[in-house]
Amino acid sequence: MADEHQFIENGLQRSQIDEFFQEELGRAGYGGMDVAKTPMGTQIVLKAEKPGMVIGKGGENIRKVTTALEERFNLEDPQIDVQEVEEPDLNARIVADRLANALERGWYFRKAGHTTIDRIMEAGALGAEIVLSGKVTGARSRVEKFNRGYIKHNGEPAETVVDHGQGVAVMKLGTIGVDVKIIPPGAELPDDFEVSEDMDPEEIVPDAVEVNEEGGVEELLEGEPEDDEAAAAAADAADADEADAEADLDEDVVEEVIEEEVEADADEEFDDVEVPGEDEGVEEDLEELEEDVEAEAEELVEEMEDADEDEGGDA
Repeated sequence: MADEHQFIENGLQRSQIDEFFQEELGRAGYGGMDVAKTPMGTQIVLKAEKPGMVIGKGGENIRKVTTALEERFNLEDPQIDVQEVEEPDLNARIVADRLANALERGWYFRKAGHTTIDRIMEAGALGAEIVLSGKVTGARSRVEKFNRGYIKHNGEPAETVVDHGQGVAVMKLGTIGVDVKIIPPGAELPDDFEVSEDMDPEEIVPDAVEVNEEGGVEELLEGEPEDDEAAAAAADAADADEADAEADLDEDVVEEVIEEEVEADADEEFDDVEVPGEDEGVEEDLEELEEDVEAEAEELVEEMEDADEDEGGDA
């Protein structure tokens, strides 16, 4: 069987054994159990408000329970150890069963809840919460909560510190679930702190005191003025070097800008100069040709006019 399946099988078996003890030992004030498998068999530690009822007369009841465990759950040589609960009002399982029985006997849920949680806090608990869910007063189900003190609902403290118990009250209108959470007195929570007065820091945190003495703030504040002046002079020298570097950089930039402006002016001068092209020479030749043609035409016209005049005189 795979490890995952084995874990599931062990958890299911544990839940079934817990339900069996609740049914058989409910009147004795069953307060939970711890199961541990050993080479000699299965060790079971029972917590009960009335250990005498669990053991029975001459150990008759405990032998009966042991035989039932071997037959129903196939446990090898189960060994049951019964322990008495010192303070039943601080055991969530016992408190939940008591509250469920009170509701079944006809107690009003609000009175039963406040009375129960007051008894828990009077027993010295740091915090408690009771949740009743179901048809507490009518045909409509709802949830009623009773809180006192400080309680954890999630995280590791909720699993390791908070004692959690559940019970069921069977009523005429239906069942009512009873959920009880209790933080026992003296529980160590991760957010607890304590302020100690008149304590020597060297006894509590010697490492921190040693580090503070080697290079703490006090030595920096008590430093010699000469060191401060030297540091200030070094800082001024660094600032001067940076200023010189910036000045050199500014001169180089100015020179580049001047060169660019001179080149731009030269280009503009060359652009303004007009260079005669081939098209301008061709136009001049055409103008001269036209003038010659016009002069020849005028001479021919004059010759024709002179010829006409001569012919008229002869006639």
